[in-house]
Amino acid sequence: MIPLLLILLPLAGALLAAAAPSDRTRPWFLPAVGVSHTGLSLHLLLHPPVVADGAWFGFDAVARAVLPMVSVLFLLCSLYGVPYLRARSERPNRVFVATLLAVIGLISAGLMARHLGVLWIATEGVTLAAVPLLHFNRTPRAFEATWKYLLVGGTGIALSLLGSFCLGYASLYGHGSGDLTFHALTEAGADLSRPWLLIAWVLLLAGYGTKMGLAPMHTWKPDAYGEAPGLVGAILAGGLTTVAFVALLRVRSVLGAAGEGAVADLTLLCLGLFSLGVAALYLLGTRDFKRMLAYSSVEHMGILSLATALGPAGIGAALFHVWTNSLTKGSLFLSAGNLRRSAGTASMDDVRGLSESAPRSTALFVAGLFAVTACPPFGIFFSELRILRAAMDGGHGFTAGAFLLGLLFAFFGLTRVVLGVAYGPPRRRPPAPGPRFAETAGVILPPLVLLGLSAWLGLSPPPLLEQVWSAAVAQLASTP
Repeated sequence: MIPLLLILLPLAGALLAAAAPSDRTRPWFLPAVGVSHTGLSLHLLLHPPVVADGAWFGFDAVARAVLPMVSVLFLLCSLYGVPYLRARSERPNRVFVATLLAVIGLISAGLMARHLGVLWIATEGVTLAAVPLLHFNRTPRAFEATWKYLLVGGTGIALSLLGSFCLGYASLYGHGSGDLTFHALTEAGADLSRPWLLIAWVLLLAGYGTKMGLAPMHTWKPDAYGEAPGLVGAILAGGLTTVAFVALLRVRSVLGAAGEGAVADLTLLCLGLFSLGVAALYLLGTRDFKRMLAYSSVEHMGILSLATALGPAGIGAALFHVWTNSLTKGSLFLSAGNLRRSAGTASMDDVRGLSESAPRSTALFVAGLFAVTACPPFGIFFSELRILRAAMDGGHGFTAGAFLLGLLFAFFGLTRVVLGVAYGPPRRRPPAPGPRFAETAGVILPPLVLLGLSAWLGLSPPPLLEQVWSAAVAQLASTP
């Protein structure tokens, strides 16, 4: 029952927030639910429940490996959300708060889903719930970004639905029961129809790869991340993409049980390398620091895809990378939101020298740059080092070289934008209308804590998390 509270509590909070009469007090529902959700997820991390084989939901080894991170990310974003919404008092926040709470509940459902159909429903729910969040600023560009997100994301989710049908038919055609729980599909792996299984994999990879933002299905990300509030971008980059990645991990385990793991790994490897290349090229050309974060997300989704193709060692490194990347991206999105509000724009063509007007946020943004480009002692350095080692140990020398080359070009692109915005010659612009942005503790501490957690994971990853990631790998790599 306790695992289901991770879904029910945020959904109940969303209903209460929608019914609350005051825009001033309603944002406090966010940290209230965030504290409860994080407390429950950490309790389950320490005391994992027994999950029945045929359960449709469960805090199993895979959910245990990622859901606590999403809870911590949401908690810190919710703490940031209170001063953010207070500063945006010109906008009613009823829909924003209610849908943000619904999003974390549906993300929890997606991560704990052990049934292919339930997983699809949860992912579709997150997709729809995020729409009002993307349109919160109500600008023409936000409207365009929202429609692009709906069209591209809707296409992806339709492909994943068709892939789910094909996987179910692969079970029926192979004289199975059509049971779509991942346990039943894995148990029936050898009997699944090979043609239908491979068709299902292509469709599911395209569908959930779209939600991850793998190239070439990434086209919604730059607009959505560029126009959404910073805390929304943080939750999408650390939460929604994690649901899609976990979905691919679970489906990949079915193909492994059916003896088609090599095919799945080859496609994941190709998409991962392609995403790295595309992201690096766009990072070398973009001039908008919020869109830059979108292309950085495409890069890191490619890294996760590539790592998954490297076998059990790569999957373990990928789970580590989910934590380090999500926490670091959360810090970057929140500090980028601060800079955007301080400057009134996100383009380096219009603003430079933000270290003078917003010194604390700029320092966090620059530190986040070094963290996300794998500089020690931050966690991404160590997670990417594990991925590189998995590639070398597995005899994937070309993959390791391409991986390092992609990281190098991404570093050049990221530093070009961030250092230019932070320390370039200031450009005198008329002051933006309204009150000047103030770097209060409420908007500085959450990204600072997220960055600190990333460094902590790099310097001293807890042995418990190492055990949890190993248990998840064992579940995903097991064959009947």
